[in-house]
Amino acid sequence: MTTNAMQGRFWKGLELQPDSRDILARMLSNETDMMFRRRAFILFSYLGLKPEDVVLEAGCGRGFFLNMARALSPCCLTGVELDAEVLEEARRSLAHKEVELLSADIQQLPFSDAAFDKVLFTEVLEHIPDDKRALQEIFRVLRPGGTLALSVPNARYPFLWDPINWVLEATIGRPIRKGILSGIWANHERLYQVEELQEKVREAGFVVEEARLATYFCVPFAHNIVYGIGKELLVAGLLPKSLSTAADRFAYSENKGSLLNPINLARGVFLAVDRLNDDLPMSHSSVVITLKARKY
Repeated sequence: MTTNAMQGRFWKGLELQPDSRDILARMLSNETDMMFRRRAFILFSYLGLKPEDVVLEAGCGRGFFLNMARALSPCCLTGVELDAEVLEEARRSLAHKEVELLSADIQQLPFSDAAFDKVLFTEVLEHIPDDKRALQEIFRVLRPGGTLALSVPNARYPFLWDPINWVLEATIGRPIRKGILSGIWANHERLYQVEELQEKVREAGFVVEEARLATYFCVPFAHNIVYGIGKELLVAGLLPKSLSTAADRFAYSENKGSLLNPINLARGVFLAVDRLNDDLPMSHSSVVITLKARKY
């Protein structure tokens, strides 16, 4: 999707320069998770990266957001990740990107007070046993005036995103948290309501400046398709080269976009459905909650 095609309430509310939008659109051209795609635009709008910024990604995973951050700005980047295997993958992928990567527990960060101007904290808080402690640590390492860009899964997620867990929660009150059918609850301690999240962030000392919902309309079983099946096959190296190239978030420049490739064809369907989210009102349920907060 080009900058010119980004119309509607969702896009008009984002504070991103056209060149930054173009960079993100290009780097997300291999993205099949429409929720990931939308929250990337929101979170980088919140961060507003500048060359002089010192930035932390708390829970950087395989380094996808750090890779985008480096393309957007020559700022000083640090990522922390507790999973040793995932951290090694990030180090391989970002080997020439001038990014510092460390093994660390977010509940006890190895940094001095006020060490960072901005912190990116996306789809991590729900995994942490003590989320209050994690938010307090993020607050501690941010300088006064610093920005937190946060996202978590919404407890009011749409039925079609994860029908199995939606029904289980509505009936027996117990979701599937592990395995191919785990969906939005995969390895999560909790999901969040908007008001609950804002209150926890405020309790940590932050001032909440904005909260947004993203992704209601979706392909049925989207989470199970993209993560329960697609991600597992990609990580295990079980996809043919042409399919893995079209699915790999780091290989966007190698994908020619041919619709004869099933991954590209599927992505086209996902994108067509996702465009309905361009005018999503805040009253809807959604897959993700994003939040911008500041330390004063």
